Amino acid sequence: MKQYKIRILHPNAVTRLRLQPVMHGLAGILFLMNGIGVYNGPNPNWGMAIFFILLGLGCLAFPFVMKRFRNVQSANSLARMVQAFVSLTGCLYFLSHMQPLIAVLLFLTGIASAYIGWAEYKIFQPCFVKIDMMGVLLPGTFSDKLVSWNQLNNVILRNDLLTVDFKNNKVLQLEVLDETGAVTTEEMNAFFRSRL
Repeated sequence: MKQYKIRILHPNAVTRLRLQPVMHGLAGILFLMNGIGVYNGPNPNWGMAIFFILLGLGCLAFPFVMKRFRNVQSANSLARMVQAFVSLTGCLYFLSHMQPLIAVLLFLTGIASAYIGWAEYKIFQPCFVKIDMMGVLLPGTFSDKLVSWNQLNNVILRNDLLTVDFKNNKVLQLEVLDETGAVTTEEMNAFFRSRL
C-alpha cells in the first residue's frame, strides 16, 4: 500500500506566532495590575509589589527580545511556564490575603497560560501530512484528522506547497519543509490524481 509522509509547517503555526506577543502582553498587564493591587492594599508588601511589577514589565518586553534567543521555542516555553507558575502561586498569595476574586482570576490565568504553552509546544513540533489509499491525514492541535478522497476536489504538490482543495470550497495550503525532487513530486501528484 502506497503511503507518502510529508513534513510540513503546522497549519496553526502562523496564527500562533501572530498571537504570541499579544498573549505575553496580556500576562504582563495582568502582573502589573497585581503589583498595583498589592501596593494599594491596607498593608502593602513591597517585595511582592516590586516582584509583580518587574515580572509584568518583563512579560511586556519579552516579545521584543525573544527573536534574539538562539532557541526561540525553548525561550517561549520557559516564559509560559514562569507565567503559569507565578499565576498559580500568586493565587495562593491573594487567597491568604482575603482577596478571593483576584485569586480565582490568577488561577484561571495560570491554567490558561499552561494550556497555551502546551499548545504552542505541540504546534512547533515537527508534523507530517500522511497521504495513502484511505485519504489525507492532517495534523491538528489535539488529534489528527483523516479526510477521505471523496471529500476532495484536488491535491497537488508544487513549489514547496501542498494544496488540498475540498469539495466544500475550502482550500488548505501547507508549507512543505523537506525538499522533494522533481521525479518524486511528479510521482506523488500522479498518485493524488489517480485517487480523485
